[in-house]
Amino acid sequence: MDEESPRSRTQKKKDDRALQRLGEELLNLSSEQLAAIVMPSELAEAVAMGRRMTRHGAKRRQLQYIGALMRSIDPAPIRKALDDIHRGSYQKALVFQKLEHWREALIDGDERIVAEILIQCPGAERQRLMQLTRNARKEKQSGKGVRASRMLFRYLRDVTDDGVAK
Repeated sequence: MDEESPRSRTQKKKDDRALQRLGEELLNLSSEQLAAIVMPSELAEAVAMGRRMTRHGAKRRQLQYIGALMRSIDPAPIRKALDDIHRGSYQKALVFQKLEHWREALIDGDERIVAEILIQCPGAERQRLMQLTRNARKEKQSGKGVRASRMLFRYLRDVTDDGVAK
């Protein structure tokens, strides 16, 4: 399609729905994530109002209004910010899974994991790591709770650089 030829009615509707879905993603963000996105004040107010709405019909109309507001701005920066947020969430989930794997392997007695942790996390102390692992093993064998296991997980999270293992 040439840039000069007019968009078809179907294409306009698809574009409008895409902007509404983008607005719906904005409604589903946490307050901190939403505050990090730069957008016009009128759009920010519409999103804030949409987040407070509970009735389906009202929320749907608000999404249509948000979509209409987004037609008058460039949505590319908002899309990029949302992609960055989603990518960051995915990375955090991967790190969380890795830390859980380390914890379970330590508790199950895999000594190779200790070396891996010490290599990847220069701030980790072998003695502290082994002490927390012993406590978690004893707790698991006795079936008394999960406090030591949580302490081991917190320690692993703390020794990774801001929660991101290299």
